[in-house]
Amino acid sequence: MSATPEDRPHPSPETPPRVVVIGAGIVGCCLADELTARGWTDVTVLEQGPLPAPGGSTSHAPGLVFRTSPSRTLTEFARYTVEKFGSLRHDGVPCFEPVGGLELATTPERLADLHRRAGLAAAWGVRGEVVGAARCKELWPLLDESVVLGGFHTPEDGVARAVAACRAQLDRATAHGARFLDRHTVTGIERADGRVTGVVTDRGVFPADHVVSAAGFWGPVIGRMAGVGVPLQPLAHQYARTRPLPELSGAAAEATLPILRFQDADLYFREHHDRIGIGSYAHRPLPVDPFAVPGYEEARGRGMEMPSSYPFTEEDWAPSWADARRLVPALRAAEVESGFNGVFSFTPDGMPLLGEARELRGFWLAEAVWVTHSAGVARAVAEWMVDGRPSIDVHDCDVTRFEEAQLSPAYVRERGSQQFVEVYDVTHPLQPMERPRPLRVSPFHARQEQLGAFFLEGGGWERPHWYEANAPLVATLDDDLPERDPWSARYWSPVAAAEARATRERVALYDMTPLRRLEVTGPGALDFLDRMTTNKLRRKPGAVTYTLLLDETGGIRSDLTVARLAEDHFQLGANSPADLDHLLRHAPAGGPSRSSEAESGGVHVRDITSGTCCVGVWGPLARALVQPLTGDDFSHEGFGYFRAKRAHIGHVPVTALRLSYVGELGWELYTTADLGLRLWDTLWEAGRELGVIAAGRSAFNSLRLEKGYRAWGTDMTAEHTPAEAGVGFAVRMDKGDFTGRDALRDRPAPTRRLTPLLLDDPAAVVLGSEPVSVDGTTAGYVTSAAYGYTLGRCVAYAWLPAGLAPGTGVHIAYFGEKVPATVAEEPLFDPGMTRIRR
Repeated sequence: MSATPEDRPHPSPETPPRVVVIGAGIVGCCLADELTARGWTDVTVLEQGPLPAPGGSTSHAPGLVFRTSPSRTLTEFARYTVEKFGSLRHDGVPCFEPVGGLELATTPERLADLHRRAGLAAAWGVRGEVVGAARCKELWPLLDESVVLGGFHTPEDGVARAVAACRAQLDRATAHGARFLDRHTVTGIERADGRVTGVVTDRGVFPADHVVSAAGFWGPVIGRMAGVGVPLQPLAHQYARTRPLPELSGAAAEATLPILRFQDADLYFREHHDRIGIGSYAHRPLPVDPFAVPGYEEARGRGMEMPSSYPFTEEDWAPSWADARRLVPALRAAEVESGFNGVFSFTPDGMPLLGEARELRGFWLAEAVWVTHSAGVARAVAEWMVDGRPSIDVHDCDVTRFEEAQLSPAYVRERGSQQFVEVYDVTHPLQPMERPRPLRVSPFHARQEQLGAFFLEGGGWERPHWYEANAPLVATLDDDLPERDPWSARYWSPVAAAEARATRERVALYDMTPLRRLEVTGPGALDFLDRMTTNKLRRKPGAVTYTLLLDETGGIRSDLTVARLAEDHFQLGANSPADLDHLLRHAPAGGPSRSSEAESGGVHVRDITSGTCCVGVWGPLARALVQPLTGDDFSHEGFGYFRAKRAHIGHVPVTALRLSYVGELGWELYTTADLGLRLWDTLWEAGRELGVIAAGRSAFNSLRLEKGYRAWGTDMTAEHTPAEAGVGFAVRMDKGDFTGRDALRDRPAPTRRLTPLLLDDPAAVVLGSEPVSVDGTTAGYVTSAAYGYTLGRCVAYAWLPAGLAPGTGVHIAYFGEKVPATVAEEPLFDPGMTRIRR
């Protein structure tokens, strides 16, 4: 996530680092202000257009700021944007108007989703409430109340004046030493020895220690100059303004009514004094080639107001205009005065692109950022550059998060376009993208299809969540499963319960191929990994260790399973591409490389995921399945828990790790991709007489939560310490120095903890991200949740105040209902570990 301390320039009054920011839109201006406020005053902001409105997305942005999001990170970005812009004025005019926000429901499904969004808001600390149609009419008198079922009102949201906010921060940053140069077109990025050294423009070269691309939809153009891929797709979005409306005549303020979203029709509305501005996501995706967007003067020569303002396509507007008139009767006699198709940025997952590029040290991205999140993003990037890490978790924005398979131009275009389509959709947290699929499949995919696998997707991988071949097993369950509500029933099947039971009672095969695998070898491998991680790795070959990657403040940036296969050969079970990036950056004398491997200082790091595969063989009959297939000793005495060995399963050479993420006896069996199908078939045929089944991720998640196993990125992130997250057992303070050790030593006792909850009602289910209240006050939020089929209760883990004793009653808000739950003692299942260690 950050350059190593020795590589990262440190600010000082004498020699502040030279920073060049490309783009003086809202992100560039915010970033210059944040950097100079932290003492990095040698900041130059280059802009190809004229200031203060140079013609990018900021220049035409409608400025709607809604903070509520399924992403806690985006909500925090927006919260800070509201806070900061609310404190800024330019020429006496405030840069933010807190007129509030109102999301409407005209269908029962949308109204239910507004209750869910109200839960998200409460979980992330945003004030809001679901209100009835009459209250919606009070808040927005122009509405046709008969169309509306209800709304979600957030009184502290509002309208940002983006250009004014740019100017206010430009002035402040300039006072601190920054300079802003317009009419400077970037033509190249200079570099030497893997580091950025300067920016070339049509008006000269600007030396730099750091370069930040905040170029908006021109980001891919700047990235190409630096040799850095920027997975961003610009799309055009319709926005129109009406002629003056009699109902708004005499309006003294630019906006007084809440900003309005009519998401059932993919529309939003805001006032412009006596006019109404209407934005639409209802039309077909209109992708724009960033390399074909004209510069400012060229755009003006083509009759465009600015490069980001494309001609209005009337044929796309007609359906949206009809929907707008249906909702707002005052528009039925109105006319559209002006309209344009404004260009802005989408990524394959809808999240910003932030951080330092692996390919080029000192080259940073702050791209695909909307005005809503601009100040929050700028603060995070400034903290990252100056302090080495942001103060909040940004792993889902990290530019290194994408797999190689997700970086093709075709993929970025297709997924970016789909993100546009789904901006206002009611999207389930498990809902996968439809295209392009399948993209990545394990060697077992053909067999999984034959078994009727229901696939969801993650990281481009097709991942079975259950198998229809197991449907007959549902009838054998002892207890009837509780009926699910429509939301929790999506992407779920009762088959998952049968698969969980079969795992607990017999044996099941789990496809663990998407689990990221890294290989670290060389004479310096042990010293390197020991310094990077928290647990003791100086154990004999054959040992497997659960350990953590921390940042310098003691936050958990990832968790790893490290198998020492030989003196200088380690296999790591990791989480994301960012783990590889982190290790490559910190390898001795190493540096960022777009390659998936690097060797330096006696350490060789490479990603072996794509060339290998893995089957989890888990259940009380796992040994009965595996032992007859091998001449190696798989007894408990001969192959202990958290041990590894090389062996043969039938004709297939495997690396076997005795691990279990489901709380049962078993092994992870790894082999090369070319032998994967043979491994699966060997295990399947031998397991028939034992009642072996294939089981999916739905059962897996249930079983791992019953056992209390954490999922990094969901249950814990860099915002959390090991003690808070309940993984302090993986930290050995007496082993010598490691990253984050000093910070942990100086940390006070935790004031919050990741806390296990059991829902009181056996029929109740929650899914995650719901607010949790203690004594009637929101005190935290759910991270992971799944029905525990062995326990007969839904299990939820939540961040809550430390000190809540087992037995304490709490409530979880689920679609507006208060669901009672009780703090439990973990592990909930098999606390003596007898099932795993047998």
